[in-house]
Amino acid sequence: MPKARYTFELPAHKVDYGVEVEISDLNIDPQAQRTLNERRAQNIADNLVREAIGSIIVSERSNGDLYIVDGQHRWRACALAGIKTIRAEVHHDLTQAQEAMLFLIKNRESHKPRPLDEYHVGLTGGVPLFVDTQRILEKHGLTLGSTSTNGVGAVSGVLQITDRYGSSVFDRTLTVAEGAWGRSAETWDGMLLGGIGMFLGRFGDLVDDKELAKKILDMGTAAKWRSEILSQSSRGGFNHSGTGSRVSTAFRSVVNAWNKGRRASNRIEA
Repeated sequence: MPKARYTFELPAHKVDYGVEVEISDLNIDPQAQRTLNERRAQNIADNLVREAIGSIIVSERSNGDLYIVDGQHRWRACALAGIKTIRAEVHHDLTQAQEAMLFLIKNRESHKPRPLDEYHVGLTGGVPLFVDTQRILEKHGLTLGSTSTNGVGAVSGVLQITDRYGSSVFDRTLTVAEGAWGRSAETWDGMLLGGIGMFLGRFGDLVDDKELAKKILDMGTAAKWRSEILSQSSRGGFNHSGTGSRVSTAFRSVVNAWNKGRRASNRIEA
């Protein structure tokens, strides 16, 4: 498995733990936070146990303003419940980009935000993984978040391609997919892109992208590919029917498409 090319790191900085902060002193940066779900906050407030709230993550900016990095629903719940203060872990001297990085790090091992919320936070913070992915999407006239003729719905899937193999492989993946199947919702299916991306990430130096696109099309439409991959994955049993298995099945199908009609000496062995 390739090592991730993008790491989430922060510089050494001062952190104060267990600080009681006034609810009214806390702010939200809408560009660097997931969307506040008022219903979720109200549900927390309705069942609030003051002693079980824990600490939220706060950034004290250079002008002294306090911004919530993680914990806005607990903060909002306290406000709804009439609670005046909340315990916080206060980080000092972070840039907005570093606040976004801190949010992503804190959420990797806890209750993760929706992938699209995480993506927008990463973009706001200028996190390279997200910025590089967005640059390639824009190059291809695509948006991220919902599957359509000009949209890719598989947020985690495309980030995984960029993270494991680099933005150039993600760029080639979109080029090959469109070269094979044109622009359609089926073209941008996450498992198909994942399979092509894995193939190019491992064997990209050995293949010509236009030839690869033609060979993929020779094996059928995107809809046919998707149907066959789902069928093959499901036959693997319950433990082999997840996203990772489907991407691996798509990868093996791309290998088979490339090898079809080739002499044994010119085949790619995966």
